[in-house]
Amino acid sequence: MNDSSRLWTKQFVAIVIMAFLFFLCLQLLTAGFPAFITEVKDNPTEGGLMTTVFMLAAICTRPFIGSLIHQINIKMMSIFSFAFVAITVGLSYGQESISFLILLRIFHGIGFGIMSTILATMATNIIPKKKLGEGIGYYGLATSVGTSMGPMLGLAVLQYFSFNLLLIISALLAVITMILSFTIKKPQSAAAPKKMEKGAFKKYAFDKTAFIPCILTAFFTITLGGVISFLRELGKEENISGSVSLFFLVMAIVMVVARPISGRLFDTFGHKLIIYPSTVCGIIGLFLLAITHSSWTLLLAGLFYGIAYGTVTPTLQAIAVSIVTKDKQGTANAMYFSSMDLGMAIGSTGLGLLASYTGYHFIYGFSIFCLVALLIVYTLLFGRKKSLDVVPATQNM
Repeated sequence: MNDSSRLWTKQFVAIVIMAFLFFLCLQLLTAGFPAFITEVKDNPTEGGLMTTVFMLAAICTRPFIGSLIHQINIKMMSIFSFAFVAITVGLSYGQESISFLILLRIFHGIGFGIMSTILATMATNIIPKKKLGEGIGYYGLATSVGTSMGPMLGLAVLQYFSFNLLLIISALLAVITMILSFTIKKPQSAAAPKKMEKGAFKKYAFDKTAFIPCILTAFFTITLGGVISFLRELGKEENISGSVSLFFLVMAIVMVVARPISGRLFDTFGHKLIIYPSTVCGIIGLFLLAITHSSWTLLLAGLFYGIAYGTVTPTLQAIAVSIVTKDKQGTANAMYFSSMDLGMAIGSTGLGLLASYTGYHFIYGFSIFCLVALLIVYTLLFGRKKSLDVVPATQNM
């Protein structure tokens, strides 16, 4: 991690822009594929499966990247990975075969697993120690705005144009990000790829210290999987589908405001001040989705849920990264994003299956239990530990 006090270097700005574009690229499809398949096949379970295989592929990829990140030339890996994503997205054009699209979604997930880990690790390596919460907040802002704007733009393109145009836009974003990756310098820690150490995979694939914040992240993103995958169907059910894109716009705006504030609060006061009120906001947002019958209730839900998503997830990432040793930051980032993907995979498939029997309002009310579980586990394992109230900026670095 960088010892200087300057956060906004050229490299950090470039990484933040790349993260935004890459997450936007793939989140366009995370919302687009379930909506397209659900409409074509009239089966929300198959629609959710498109998200599930994507997330599972990323989850299976990340442990290998976490262990290899010290041995590979990550700049070249970035270029090849962006190109791989652009090609596989392009191959989706004009396809309606479920089996072939599932295969392509697996390839998309592999690319996402590689690059989300590498970009996050490059970012955390150059963030000053004393600005870890703020730096991760801004980096997380880029990924979260990309994640929230993706469904908004994706659903708008589907509503007014076509799924094939959505694929073209996504592929172009991958190409643009690949071009930007040529401007990134290799981190000092990765300047000279090392020979694979014996037992390196076991050592760097998992870190038990970061496990609990990552599990808490999964609890939250189970609810996110339901929001991204099925909010369009809820809007159609209530004849307010035109407001669904505005829901994600409200989320994005709220996160732009909340992320920098929560990062500074994290660095100054620790995570308790953020986790409790933010998770309660998420509960309120899901409750409003469960009862919504109008556009204004839907947008109010976007406000509350956006506060939660914009603050809870980066705070948990900062906790995970701050409590591991420097050489395990790549591992912590890999575990964090895998937990996000695991939660979204469970939410997309499980809530999709539940929706086929109960309806879309019910799944958002049911999702509240995930955030209640988050609060309970957090209180039991972190809430009483004074040693973790403030980020240990110099610990284990």
